[in-house]
Amino acid sequence: MGAFEFVALDKNGKESKGLLEGDTPKHVRQLLRERKLLPVKVTEVAQKESRRQESFSFRRGLSAGELALVTRQLATLAQSGLPLEEALLAVSQQNENPRAQSILLGVRSRVMEGHSLADGLTDFPQAFPELYRATVAAGEQSGHLDAVLERLAEFTESRQMLQQQIRNALIYPIALIVTAVAIISFMLAYVVPKVVYIFENYDQELPLLTRIMIASSDLIRDYWFVIIAVVVLLIVGIRQLLKNEGPRRQYHHLLLHLPIVARVTRGINTARFTQTLSILAGSGVPILDSLKIAAKVVVNIPMREAVEEAALRIREGGMISRSLAASKLFPPMTTHLIASGEASGKLEEMLSRAATNQEREVDGLISTMLGIMQPLLVIVMAFIVLLIVLAILLPIFEINNLIR
Repeated sequence: MGAFEFVALDKNGKESKGLLEGDTPKHVRQLLRERKLLPVKVTEVAQKESRRQESFSFRRGLSAGELALVTRQLATLAQSGLPLEEALLAVSQQNENPRAQSILLGVRSRVMEGHSLADGLTDFPQAFPELYRATVAAGEQSGHLDAVLERLAEFTESRQMLQQQIRNALIYPIALIVTAVAIISFMLAYVVPKVVYIFENYDQELPLLTRIMIASSDLIRDYWFVIIAVVVLLIVGIRQLLKNEGPRRQYHHLLLHLPIVARVTRGINTARFTQTLSILAGSGVPILDSLKIAAKVVVNIPMREAVEEAALRIREGGMISRSLAASKLFPPMTTHLIASGEASGKLEEMLSRAATNQEREVDGLISTMLGIMQPLLVIVMAFIVLLIVLAILLPIFEINNLIR
């Protein structure tokens, strides 16, 4: 039995949309006719999601918050002893997002056909990442799916909270930058020309700062659309350039050598890697497979390649800590904690501790950077406004010379 999205008309010609479970599209149409609805379109959820993933879409999967909520609900119901297909149905009915409902019912239909939960999740790779699917598969193989879902729920919730904290922390700086740009642009485009215009009738040359401000004002007022177009094209061009492997590698390599930025980049990628490896290792996934999957969550290319090279050394009998330390890209604290875990047989615990340590360090660095950025932006804005005021006042100070 599969899940199908339908569009139908009632006897008054009013359109109705929804989800139904059935064996085939023909079966679903028959169910709609029994409800006195005229079926217009019936589409299987799995096929629709497959087409959506192959085409361009702004929303191709579940958000971090939606995935965390779904995982927590599944973990709670699984631990209560509810059968998996009933748990999936309950979670889909509880969710108010139609996209999430259709995905969950699509997974449920695969489970009811006799497939495992991991196989059902595989039909929706944009909604459920490889890490998620591999962890669920390991939980099913070990017979501890409820415990694995609980760990996944904690992992997705912590990731969602971190993303939310970063977004909330960036609201004020972004608002301040937008306000500063708007105020300065307004002053240059409208205030400066009206105030300085009176001095242009004199034969004397205006001060250099005033002439620069007038030129800037003319540029913004007459070519504002060109400036916006250039900025947009520059942003789009850089994004397109970074899609190529070579430029993106150089950019990521540069990030690892910039002051402060390097620590944040290494910290974020290390936290992702160690937390993912901890989840997979604790779920019974073989260490080499765990490294292969965990490498994919590392965004920075040189660090991801370092993990892949470490996996090759481990395959040959090397230690995880020494293999990672050889690249000199991972923080020493992390490699020491991993070495301690290998020696004591508590690798999973030490990986989790390393991830927590890196997350705290990154949070501290980001908080410090934002704390410095906010007053710095105010100072820069005040300095630019001061230059504009000086450009207006300098001709007034020299008014006697201008008159003579």
